[in-house]
Amino acid sequence: MQKQLLFLFLTILCINCYSQVSFEKGYYIDNNNQKIKCLIKNLDWKNNPSEFKYKLLENDKPKNITIKSIKEFGIDNVSKYIRSTVNIDRSSESIQKLSNEKKPLFKKENLFLKILIGGKSNLYEYVDGNLNRYFYSKDGTNIKQLIFKMYKTNDGNNIAKNHRFRQQLWANLECTTFKMSKIKNINYKKNDLIRFFTEYNKCGNVNLLNFGVKEKRDLFNLTIRPRLNSSSLEIQNTVSNSINIDSGNEIGFGFGLEAEFILPFNKNKWAIVVEPTYKSFKSKKTGKNNNVSGGQLITEINYNSIEIPISLRHYLFLNKSSKLFINASYIFDFSSKSSIEFKRADNSSYKSLDIISRPNLGLGIGYKQNDKYSLEIRYQTDREVLSEYITWNSEYKSLSVIFGYSLF
Repeated sequence: MQKQLLFLFLTILCINCYSQVSFEKGYYIDNNNQKIKCLIKNLDWKNNPSEFKYKLLENDKPKNITIKSIKEFGIDNVSKYIRSTVNIDRSSESIQKLSNEKKPLFKKENLFLKILIGGKSNLYEYVDGNLNRYFYSKDGTNIKQLIFKMYKTNDGNNIAKNHRFRQQLWANLECTTFKMSKIKNINYKKNDLIRFFTEYNKCGNVNLLNFGVKEKRDLFNLTIRPRLNSSSLEIQNTVSNSINIDSGNEIGFGFGLEAEFILPFNKNKWAIVVEPTYKSFKSKKTGKNNNVSGGQLITEINYNSIEIPISLRHYLFLNKSSKLFINASYIFDFSSKSSIEFKRADNSSYKSLDIISRPNLGLGIGYKQNDKYSLEIRYQTDREVLSEYITWNSEYKSLSVIFGYSLF
C-alpha cells in the first residue's frame, strides 16, 4: 500500500513539473541590432548563461537561443546581460591548485556578462561555479576585468593576494570625495563593488541602473512538524528459521522541528532542509515456536529514536500563495533505550537485542500554502535496526503524513 501511494504522488508531481514554466517579459538584441520584445524563461541563473529559452507570444512553443545569435538580453526590472569578448583570468582560488604566479593568466572568451551597475561607469559580473569575476567599463570603453588573484609565495609556504583591482579603481574612477583609505577597504566582493560603483556614479550626478540589489527574500524558515507514522518491523534470524517476526503496521506519532535554508538562486526553488524528529514505535506479538519452552514466543519491540533527515528540496510554484515540493533525504537515526525482547509463555526472558540502526533514504512530496501551512507524505526505504548482529536481519519500514506550521 505504501509503494502504491508513493507512485501515485510521484505521478502527480511529474505532471506538475512538466507543466510548470515561468516566462517573464523581456527582450533581446540580435546581431543586426534589432531589439525584439519577448517572454524569457527566468531561471534566476546562479551561473552566467550562454543560452536561454524564449517565446514571442504567451501561447507559442518555447525556442532556444544562444550567445552566438544575440548581443544583449534582459528581463524587465530584473536582470540584463551583454555579450562581450573579454580577457578573463580563470586562476583557481582552491588552496591545493594555487599557482606561484602573481600576474593573472588571461584568456580571450566570448561571454554573457551580467550588468550590476549601469551609468558613467558600468560594473559587470561573471559567475561559473566557484569562479567569480568582476569587470568594468567607463564612458563606453572596452570592458576590462578587475584583477584579483590568490597565489603562493616563492617558498610555497604562504598565500598572497594580488589586489590590482584597487589600483584600477583609484586610477580610473576618480571622485573628489574619494580618499585612498576608501579604496584600501574595498574587498573583491559583490556588495563592496556595487557600493563603490553606485557612489562613483552618484558623484558624477549620473542616472543609475542598479540590477545588483535583489528583492529581499525570506531565505530561512523554521517549522514545527507533528506527524502520523505507519510503521512495521520484520525480524529474522539467519541461522535459525524458527524466529521470523512481522510486527504488522503500527500507527504512531512523531514530532519534528524543521530548519529550511533557501538557496539564493533559481527563483527560490531549491532548499537544504535539516529536521530533527522524535519517533516512537512499539509492538507486541505472540506466536507459536516449538523451539522455545512453552511453545510460544512473545516479541516486544520498543524503538525510540531521534531521526535527523538532511534533505534537498525542490519547489514547484502553482501560484503566488501555493506550491508543491519534493524532498530527497538522507536520514541518520539515533536510537535511545530501544530494544527487542523475546520472552517465553511464562514471561521469562528468552533473548534481548539492542536496536542500533543504520542510515536510510527518504522521499517525500508535499504542498505548502501561504508559506505557513504544509502537508507532506514521506516514504522511507527499508532501515536495518539490528546492525550490530551478524546473524540477524531486520527491515523497518515507515510512511508518514506530516503536518507543518511555519513560525517564520
